[in-house]
Amino acid sequence: MARLMVAAVLLVLFAPPARFKRVRPAKKLICSTQTSGLRENKNTRIHRKTAQMSVSGLPFDDFRTLLRDLPGPDARALVAARDRDAQLTKPPGALGRLEEIAFWLAAWTGRSPAVNRPLVAIFAGNHGVTRQGITPFPPAVTQQMVENFAAGGAAINQICVAYDLGLKVFDLALDYPTGDITEEAALSERDCAATMAFGMEAIAGGTDLLCIGEMGIGNTTIAAAINYALYGGSARDWVGPGTGSEGEMLERKIAAVEKAVALHSDHLDDPLEIMRRLGGREIAAMAGAILAARMERIPVLIDGYVATAAAAILKAANPSALDHCLIGHVSAEPGHLRAIEMLGKTPLLALGMRLGEGTGAALAAGIVKAAAACHSGMATFAQAGVTNKD
Repeated sequence: MARLMVAAVLLVLFAPPARFKRVRPAKKLICSTQTSGLRENKNTRIHRKTAQMSVSGLPFDDFRTLLRDLPGPDARALVAARDRDAQLTKPPGALGRLEEIAFWLAAWTGRSPAVNRPLVAIFAGNHGVTRQGITPFPPAVTQQMVENFAAGGAAINQICVAYDLGLKVFDLALDYPTGDITEEAALSERDCAATMAFGMEAIAGGTDLLCIGEMGIGNTTIAAAINYALYGGSARDWVGPGTGSEGEMLERKIAAVEKAVALHSDHLDDPLEIMRRLGGREIAAMAGAILAARMERIPVLIDGYVATAAAAILKAANPSALDHCLIGHVSAEPGHLRAIEMLGKTPLLALGMRLGEGTGAALAAGIVKAAAACHSGMATFAQAGVTNKD
C-alpha cells in the first residue's frame, strides 16, 4: 500500500480547488462517493507519515517517480489461471479472447479471475479552446450532462444498471475552463498535478475493475492535439467531427490543433508537459486514476478517443504503464483506431459508437465479467465426467 500512501501525500500537497466536486448519481446505481479527499477504509489504508518517498518542490517530479516504479503482474496467479483453464470443459483456446481476459484479470488482481466491484468513473471538464468556434455545442452542455448523469438519464446510467456497475462522476471546476491551448498552456504544472491527484480518488472507495470515461465539450480537439504532439503526422490525421463539427467548423478545429501544437512545440519532449499544455482537467484526472489503479493492481478498461489520449500520456512516460489496461472499444472518431494502434492494443468492441461518457468501457465490462464467470463457473473435465483429449 506504500504507493497509494504517496497518493494521499500528493493530494494534500497539491490539493485540488474546492470547486472540484464528486457528483452523486441516481440512487438506483451502485455508487459510493465521498465528500472530501482520500480517506482510510478497508480497501485503502492511508498513513501519510510512513509514505515511502520524499516529495520535491516540483509538482510533476513525484508522478515521474511513481511512473518509474510501477508494480508488475502476479506471475503465480497467472500460472494458476492458465492451469485451471487447461482443465475446463472446452477445447484449448475455444473461448478466444475471453480466456486472455481471464488471465489478464488474474495477473493484475493476484487471485482467481473475478469482478465483484466494477466501477465507471466519469471526469467532466471544460476547455478554453471552445472559444475558437470548434464545436457546435456550448460549454454549458458539459454541466447539463453532469446533471443528467446525476439524475440517471444518460446512456451510461442505463448501461451501468444493465451490467450492475457502480458509477462516480467528477465535476472538475466546470465554471473555470482551462486556458485556450491556441494561446497559452491549458494548466499550470501545479494545477495539473492537483488534478491528477484528485483523479486518484476514483479508486478510494474500492473497486476491482475500473472503467475510465469523460465528458467535456471541446475535448476531442484536446485529444487530437495530444495525439498530434505525441505521434506526429498532421493535425488533419487526428481531428474528427467530435460532437458534429463539419465544413468550416471542422477546418477551424484542424487549424486550432495546428496552432496549439506549434505554439507549444518547444515543450513537447516531456509527456507530462504535453498533458498540461495541450490537455485538460479530465485528461489529467483520467491519467491520475489510471496511475492509481496500477499502483493498486486494479485492472482498467479505457473508453474512447479522449480517454485513450489520457492513457497515451502515461504510455509515453513509461512503455509498460498501460499493461493493466484494455481498450473497451474503438469509437467512430477517425483518429481513435490509429491512437489504439500506437498503444499496441486491440479494442474489445467495435460498435460505431462516439458518445464518450465511459459507455464503450462499460459495455466492455460486461465482456470482462463474462470472462471471469466462465473461468470460475465452468466445470473441469474431472468434475463433469467428460473425457479430455489424450
